[in-house]
Amino acid sequence: MILILSEPLDDTVDLVMPKLLRRNIAVTWWDSGEFPARSRLTVTFADGEHRITLHTDNGTLDLSTVTAVWRRRPTRSAASAEVSEPSHREHVAWQAQFLLDGAWDLIPARWLPARREPERQAHNKIIHMARAAALGFSIPKTSFTNDPAELVPAYERAGGRLIAKQINSDDFTIDGEEHRTYTTVLTRRHLTSRHLLQHEPVILQPYVSKAVELRVIVVADEVFAAEIDSQASRTAREDWRHYDDDRVRYAAHALPADVEKRCVELVASLGLTYGAIDLILTPEGDYVFLEINPNGAWGFVEMRTGLPISDAIAAWLARDEIAGQTVTPAQEGESHE
Repeated sequence: MILILSEPLDDTVDLVMPKLLRRNIAVTWWDSGEFPARSRLTVTFADGEHRITLHTDNGTLDLSTVTAVWRRRPTRSAASAEVSEPSHREHVAWQAQFLLDGAWDLIPARWLPARREPERQAHNKIIHMARAAALGFSIPKTSFTNDPAELVPAYERAGGRLIAKQINSDDFTIDGEEHRTYTTVLTRRHLTSRHLLQHEPVILQPYVSKAVELRVIVVADEVFAAEIDSQASRTAREDWRHYDDDRVRYAAHALPADVEKRCVELVASLGLTYGAIDLILTPEGDYVFLEINPNGAWGFVEMRTGLPISDAIAAWLARDEIAGQTVTPAQEGESHE
């Protein structure tokens, strides 16, 4: 059986699910955020053996039968509405996460992109920047800092073309309004507020000129590279995540063999089976490493370029399944929660 961990309305899972079901493979799509409020999980030890049983709205599952797990994007565990006190809700979620972590560690399955700890480490930009440099990637001169004294020297070294980025990309709320920080090109005006840097560390890098940007998807040892012509758009020029589909062109890109090899080696060195790597191709033809996201988006790449990433993921997940295994009606129902 294949276990997919993700929120119910995940369009990316929807790209892969039909390709698994056509293989007549048992698939369960479950959001672990339903635990403990709507699902029950039991790990039992007896007579030198253990059993892991999951009860959901769609039936009971023996998780020892799982051969591959795709941890896509599950929501966080949360207490039921009957647990109302905030600190108690936090306590319940913490206890639930401990049980989940232990159960996942016992499942004798292959994981995409990885078990929780390697994936957590691989989200750290300092760690993967060091690995990329060791593997021979070209990387910008980079500082991770909250020291205001570092800002002016970095700005001058960059010839006045310095960018700032978040150390970890996540949303936050100020006065009830949600915010997301994108790559920011700094000006001299920012230097006058450099004292604010002490409150939150950032990444400082010289601006790297772009011919195109690249999103490289690695699935085990398969590589799918897409070029993003972000320079055609004022909106997306500094950060292609400001999607501008009217102007920005996406296309498949043939990486040089040595760059492709480094991408595969980087993913493997981090203990991952999947990674989304961001590169810049400079006007001079150099490939510059920016970062790797161990669970980065690929659906938009497939939809805009036709690269068969969903096929590769389905094939990887199905590799250990017995040919001819059928999907029961209950499991098929689970796959479309």
